[in-house]
Amino acid sequence: MGFEIVGPLRDTETIAVGRSIRELARLRRAYGRGRWRKRKAVTTVRLSDGFVCDAEVHWYEAAGIGTRELKIKRLIR
Repeated sequence: MGFEIVGPLRDTETIAVGRSIRELARLRRAYGRGRWRKRKAVTTVRLSDGFVCDAEVHWYEAAGIGTRELKIKRLIR
């Protein structure tokens, strides 16, 4: 499912840091070493079919590497 973020990120929070991230080894292999964080926020998204709604999104980020693997966890109607 493709999507595009069309609004600001709201209620951003960190949900895991460093070794508490289950995917840490894979992230380091794919993107390099860094201080990885798993984050979440609520934002407005446009889905590939044109439907616009709020959604909770999760992603990984690290300083110097940036944001990776943005995904929708749930739609908020």
